[in-house]
Formats: sequence, C-alpha cells, structure tokens
Amino acid sequence: MTITTLGPQVRVGKAAIAALGALAAATGALESVVTPTLPLLQRELSMSRAQGALLSVTLLITGALVTPVAGNLGDRHGGKRVMLRLMAVVAAGGLVSSLAPNLPVLLLGQVLEGAMVGAMPLSFILVRKHLSTGESQVAIGVVSGLFVGGGMLGTLMAGPIAEGLSRHWMFAIPTIAVVAATLAVHRLMPDDPPARTDARIDWPGLALLSGVLLTLMLGLSMAPEVGSRPLALAALVVLLAVLVAGWVAVERRSPSPMVDLHLLAKPAIWSSYVVTFAVCVGTSVSMYLVPQLFDVSAAGYGFGADSTDIGRYLLPGAIAGAISGPLGGAAARRFGSSAVVAAGISVMTATLLALAFLHAEVWQLIVGKALIALASGVCITAMVVRTATSVDHENTGTATSLVLVTRVIGFAAGAQISGAILTAGTRPGMDDPAESAFVTGFVVAGIVTALSLLVVRTMNKGAKR
Repeated sequence: MTITTLGPQVRVGKAAIAALGALAAATGALESVVTPTLPLLQRELSMSRAQGALLSVTLLITGALVTPVAGNLGDRHGGKRVMLRLMAVVAAGGLVSSLAPNLPVLLLGQVLEGAMVGAMPLSFILVRKHLSTGESQVAIGVVSGLFVGGGMLGTLMAGPIAEGLSRHWMFAIPTIAVVAATLAVHRLMPDDPPARTDARIDWPGLALLSGVLLTLMLGLSMAPEVGSRPLALAALVVLLAVLVAGWVAVERRSPSPMVDLHLLAKPAIWSSYVVTFAVCVGTSVSMYLVPQLFDVSAAGYGFGADSTDIGRYLLPGAIAGAISGPLGGAAARRFGSSAVVAAGISVMTATLLALAFLHAEVWQLIVGKALIALASGVCITAMVVRTATSVDHENTGTATSLVLVTRVIGFAAGAQISGAILTAGTRPGMDDPAESAFVTGFVVAGIVTALSLLVVRTMNKGAKR
C-alpha cells in the first residue's frame, strides 16, 4: 500500500508492519517468562520470597522509567533510530539473563530488558508517520494485540522450556526472536526524519520524573502494609508531592521540556490517562482475584485448583486479551474511540459486578475473566489510538508513552488494592480469606471502572480531527 508521510511519499508494505508486529510479539514473550517460572527460579537461585517479588517487578519498574524517555527521544530524533538502539539494550539484557549464574546478574539482565516497553510508543510513532489515520488505528491495534499475544505465548512456553531444556533457554529463545525481528524492522521500515533537530535532553525533568515514578511504585508496594508502617508511607506521600511540584516547576521553565505540560492540559489527553488508569485498576483487580478464587480450598467456597488447572482456566482470557488489540483498533476506526471505550467500560462494569455474586461455578469465572480481558484490551487500544490521533505527529511518542506508564501504574494500584482487601478479609489463623472479601474486591473494581464513564465525553474535547 502507498502511504503519505510528513515529507515525500514513501511506500510502506505490509511486511514492514508485520516486522513491527513480530517485534512486539517477541518482546511480549521475553517480558512474560519470569512470572510463570518464578518458583523454579527461586529454587535454582536460592531466592527468598522477598527476592522473588523484587525480581518479578524489576522489569516493570524499569519499563515505567524508560518508556516516557523513549517516546520523547523518538519524537525528537526519529522512532526507528531510537528503536534500534533500544533493542540493542534489550538484546544485551536478554543475553545477560540467559547466562546469569546468580540473582544479582539476573536482576541486571531484567533491568536492561525493561527497555523493551519503550518499543511500543516508538512503534506508534512509525505507524503514524507512514500510515494514514485510519490505517494507523488498525496498525496500533495489531501491534498492541501481538504484544499481548507474545506475552501469552511466553507464559505458556516458559515452564516447558525451563523444565525441558533449562532456565537459560527460556530467556535465550525470545531474545533470538527479538534480534531477528529488530533486523527485519531495520531492513523493511523506512527511516523517519527527526522532528526536532535542535532538541536537547531535559536532564532535570528526566531525573525528577524518574523520582516521581520510583516513589509512586514504592508507595504502591507498601500500601497493603499501611497499618504497620503508617509513618513510612506518609513520608513517601510527602516526598511524592515535593517531587511532582519540582517536576512541574522545571518543565514549565525548560526551553525543551521532556513533557509539554500544555499538552497534558488538553481535555482529550488528560481524560485518556484518567480512563486508562481506572480501567487498568479494574482489570488488575480481576486478574488478581480470579486466580486466588480458583486456589481457595474446595472444602469452602473455592475450587482447590492447582497451577496447571489455573493456567488452563485462564487461557480463554489470555486469548481474548490477544485478539482485543486488533479488534479495538478496527472498532475505533469504524465507530470512534469514545464509543468503543464507553461500550468496553460498560461491559467491564457489568461483568465485575456480576462476578461479585456469580462465582460458584468454574465456567462463571472463566467467562467473566475472558469478557473483562476482551473489554479491557479493546478500551486500552482505543485509548492509545485516541491519544495518538489527538496530538501532532511530533508528540505521538511522548503522549502514548504516558498512556503506557499510566497503564503500569493502574495495574500496580489494582494489585495492591486487591492484596489489601484479601489481607483484611483473612481472619487470624485462617489460610483463606472470607468470601465477602472477594465480593468486596469485585464491587470496588466495578465501581472504579464505572466512574471512568464520567470523563469519557471529555475525550472528544480538543481532539485533532
């Protein structure tokens, strides 16, 4: 297909978009291998549970820090140029993880691998520059869906590879796929010229934003223990407020700010972040509660499922999440992002509230989890599409990267809320929480998700047409 870019006409074939999709799938697979094999890694590397928890979130934290930087640099210096360098870091991280003899080295590998999350806004920069508006909406959905699909594949294959070959190969195989896909992007995707040739890196803004995100993630991790450490949590809240105030002051005065605060002030932009956060909180609560409910003893209200059973029960939801990206992109093109998001939120809210009272049968949880995964994926993809098309081309990476960071924060907040609710609902001396704790969790998730409908209409204000 022949597409018009910002400059001269450039022919971008389906193979180039397929290369971006393959890269998204490969990075999704590499990102997901730790979670299902965490018990194995803990045994082989003699890790404590606390060290295992640190390993499971290292990549997530790095991704939250790198993503806005990658998006900003992509806007300024060209998406393809930054992506190739970023993938070199990811490949190095995959190599370090695959050869890691101990936990410190594996943590280093995960820190480097975390750069992969920044590839998503860079992909969105490229599709916006080389595709028409309608085609870019579908392409964003395809890339997002393949990232989720790659994560599903990594989750399913990590255990068999680690047990059949070794833990080293479960990192090495997706790393090889990342390298191959990166070479395909380099060969097939045209270069995109820098949008701001005189741009400088806003180092003070970068440092303060990194501090904000690190403090926020640390505060969320401590939230379930607020009763035992209230002073520490209060100190983090104060520190967060100071860092945010400092970041805003620096960005206002910077001649080349990392994030244009006038951009964030647009209703079409800030409302997208609010909706994304609320939807991800609701999704995260369900992601946490449903497996826990499967695990509860069958002697009570649960099902006593083992890890294999739980994985099989969650597979339909993983498949639904994988197809939600392309579906969301196509639906946004056909019906408009606001209509798609409103429909997705309505389905999510109804399903979460239904699960609060209908969870006595396995099929109810399977269907509910699949509906939530589908509706959530459609919503998030539509939000990315809306955000990308609401700003100028030179701000695509920055705007969409903040959507992805908001997604990470929303998932982290939802997990901590769920953990706090189940902890509060567990009586002393009991292994399982009371059933009412699960009811409360689903209801809270439904209410938070429903409240996001209040700002959906705001998304259309000030959006580019």
